[in-house]
Amino acid sequence: MRRAALALGSGVLVALSLPPWGFWPLAFVGVALFEFTLGTDATARQRAAGGWLFGAGWLFPGMGWMWFLTAPGYVVVGALFAGLHALAAVVAPTGRWRVFGRPAAHTAVEALRLFVPFGGVPLATVALGQAGGPLLGVARVGGVIALTWVVFQIGIALGALAETRRAGRFEFAALGAAATVVVLAAVAPAGHATGRALRVTLVQGGGPQGTLAINTNPRDVVERHLAATRTIEPGSTDLVVWPENVIDVPVFAESPEYSEVTAEAARIGAPFAVGITEDVPAGMDGTAIDGPGAFLNAQVMITPMGAIISRYDKVRRVPFGEYMPMRGLLATFGAPVNQVPRDAIAGTGPAVLNLPDGTRLGVVISWEVFFGNRARDGIEHGAQMIINPTNGSSYTGTVLQTQQVASSRLRAVESGRWVAQVAPTGFSAFVTDSGDVIDRTGVSEQKVVHHDVALRTGNTWYVSLGNGPFVLAALLVLLLSLVPRMRARRGRGPEPESGTPGTEPTALTPPASP
Repeated sequence: MRRAALALGSGVLVALSLPPWGFWPLAFVGVALFEFTLGTDATARQRAAGGWLFGAGWLFPGMGWMWFLTAPGYVVVGALFAGLHALAAVVAPTGRWRVFGRPAAHTAVEALRLFVPFGGVPLATVALGQAGGPLLGVARVGGVIALTWVVFQIGIALGALAETRRAGRFEFAALGAAATVVVLAAVAPAGHATGRALRVTLVQGGGPQGTLAINTNPRDVVERHLAATRTIEPGSTDLVVWPENVIDVPVFAESPEYSEVTAEAARIGAPFAVGITEDVPAGMDGTAIDGPGAFLNAQVMITPMGAIISRYDKVRRVPFGEYMPMRGLLATFGAPVNQVPRDAIAGTGPAVLNLPDGTRLGVVISWEVFFGNRARDGIEHGAQMIINPTNGSSYTGTVLQTQQVASSRLRAVESGRWVAQVAPTGFSAFVTDSGDVIDRTGVSEQKVVHHDVALRTGNTWYVSLGNGPFVLAALLVLLLSLVPRMRARRGRGPEPESGTPGTEPTALTPPASP
């Protein structure tokens, strides 16, 4: 029971390192306590239970926002992701090589969350908690995977030192490996300024949170943003950005909202990047002919002359928010699939918008900001800054919204670009290429914020390499750490259970029975 309580508590400490709490040092304390709890002699069953409790204590609080999207999904996904850390704890070695194998194993299962289920649910990740800490620069080397590994590597090495009460060469080597990556981050390429800047204006219309689209009059949202936009002085900005799906109409180019936005663009003398939702006729793209059809979630660029010169359709959709996986199956069990009556159609184009002068902006719409490869796609197509139009008004509280700001900070450092995040009810903010947050708005307030955004070019190592090499590195380290155990099982000699000979077991790691 004591071991279980400590494992659960270690996960809670990691959760408290995440936004909105943001006590980033607790991630290292939590991982170290988890390692101290497992020690060297825990059985496979104890490691599985400890790993699951560690993951549950961390992930259920950190993903609390999901309860308002899908309560059953929240329970299932939380249990599943905790199970991945149980698997990592079982697979990783228990001897002296654990200080390398365990960080690699837990990093590998965190990397898996970037892809599964339903294309990935990378919320409440360790890296989000470090967006406010001194190790954020590691993201420009290897993105969230490298940053996750550094946290686990340091935490587990410290936990091993506490458990053995003596410093061994393995623990020092583990800390040295993490320190090497941190030093590399300090000298790694971060892109460079072009000498140009854009005066960017973000429009947050305000309004209540915790509202669903099916219960909201779309026109109310438009009116709030028009009212805020009318406070912008003519000639005061180079670009106006509205949030995700502020305009929800059957066909945008034929709507009164199109004329209203064009009029404001002409009055101010600047292009508008506007979030729209458009209908897809029933029967197209595999949608039911007698059903409600589907929709497109897009960001469009409108000139002061009223021309739509560029468009990006959202590629990475929100499961259970913008489309309903396994809709038919869930409906048979009485799940409330009617809360998402229509499915979004995924876009296929590059993640960029063009300004009238040809300058390219990277675009990550809402959910996409949690995936480094979406921002990376925009940079690879010539983007000199990134916009993140989003809509978090469906969620109660600020867990998701603060984690999204942290994600914008990660994307800024990974890409070496400024990020402008704009939401209808908060949070909206500018993020510099080094991850500093500027002019963050409050929740539900109506506000217009301006800032001069430096346009940048050049690639970071993460943009050049992506996630692949770092996932493979984690798997390779894990495999190498298992070699001594496999050799011992083949009769080539036992693998020592402790990195320091002569160490007495702690009360939490009793010696194995004869």
